Amino acid sequence: MAVEKEMSFLDHLEELRWHLVRSFVAIFIVGILVFTFQTFIFDTVLFAHLRPDFPTYQFLCKVFSAIGIDSSFCDLSFSQTLQSLNPTQQLMTAVWTSLILGFIFSFPYILWEFWKFIAPGLHSSERKKSKGFIFVSSFLFFLGVLFSYYVILPMSVYFFYNYQISDLVVNNFKLDGYVSLITNTLLGVAVFFELPVVIYFLSKIGLVTPEFLRTYRKHALVVVLVLSAIITPPDVASQIIVAVPIMILYEISIYVSKFVIKKQQKNVEKNPRV
Repeated sequence: MAVEKEMSFLDHLEELRWHLVRSFVAIFIVGILVFTFQTFIFDTVLFAHLRPDFPTYQFLCKVFSAIGIDSSFCDLSFSQTLQSLNPTQQLMTAVWTSLILGFIFSFPYILWEFWKFIAPGLHSSERKKSKGFIFVSSFLFFLGVLFSYYVILPMSVYFFYNYQISDLVVNNFKLDGYVSLITNTLLGVAVFFELPVVIYFLSKIGLVTPEFLRTYRKHALVVVLVLSAIITPPDVASQIIVAVPIMILYEISIYVSKFVIKKQQKNVEKNPRV
């Protein structure tokens, strides 16, 4: 049976460099594909929240109508004209958006490259059990993307397009500002949804315990509300809509940490130090 050669620190850095290079190449290739179909991506995906027939608006209209409440969701009208104020703005917006979407679509592959980097340092049993890491992390990430796309972003667009401090002020939004709202929210919420995975690894290395998470639950709620206020419109309803699933993930993370700690304790009992 072949013995694996021990790698030096510089060898590890070189290995990490190639994993990062391949990840960036994947983002770049997917970004090129997104850029190639930029008209479809922008009109169908990124600008979809500017259409009154977006599924979320239709759903909210039906809900309010069913309970006998008149709602503006049933009579929406957005200005679908976005401003490009300099010659390079449309091109640069398309380029940066393509790269961000390239990262989002390439996320499972990036995780796979990360797993390949850390796998040699794991025991064979740990490698088998950690293969689900890519699936779980990707599932949570894309769940966050879908949640932000169909729940948070419609409310954000609705709020900002209808918010007006005076009739003398007209909302004429810039292209890059609108697109940044969409892409930043997609990424921000998707990263939030990775909380159970982050807690899992922090528990594995002993930085987090279930007791710690329970003790600072109230502090975590405050932090979540603050972060929710940053990535959502400044109204209580939107902040709560974002905060609730994140706090649910926080509670799940407590059980994840508890599971990891119990498993480590069992391993110690089975293999006590001599």
